[in-house]
Amino acid sequence: MTEQKAENISSIPIDGFSKLRITSIWTFLMSVQWSEPWLIGLLVFHVVCLFLTVLTCRFYRAQICHFLLIVGLVYSAEYLNELAAMNWRSFSDFQYFDSKGMFISLVFSIPLLLNAVIIVMVWVYRTFSTMTELKTLQLKRKARRDKREKSD
Repeated sequence: MTEQKAENISSIPIDGFSKLRITSIWTFLMSVQWSEPWLIGLLVFHVVCLFLTVLTCRFYRAQICHFLLIVGLVYSAEYLNELAAMNWRSFSDFQYFDSKGMFISLVFSIPLLLNAVIIVMVWVYRTFSTMTELKTLQLKRKARRDKREKSD
């Protein structure tokens, strides 16, 4: 039984940079060398993307374009992962891009999907607000109509 546990523990990968056993998403993210320029650029990209998400809340058409761009980037993450896996030596010190796409999903797709969720929540809120205003106007119009009919 202890041999089986030892075998299972030894099958858990150890990161070459941080010497951590990668057992969860958190230890995986801790094993990434975040000081690499391309990762800093990716973080800046996500901050700018979040800023644009907040900024475009008042501009419906711009937000639609932003949303479609986000969805397109998430859709192309698999192709970006393959491209980055083939060319990682040109921009990175470590090979982060695995065949299952865990790294690109965590650091690229999930933040973009969170932006998309924020945009959808804004759209749902706007839709409910518009429906509420419409129903209020309908009730006021009906009340005025009923008042005119009673006075006639």
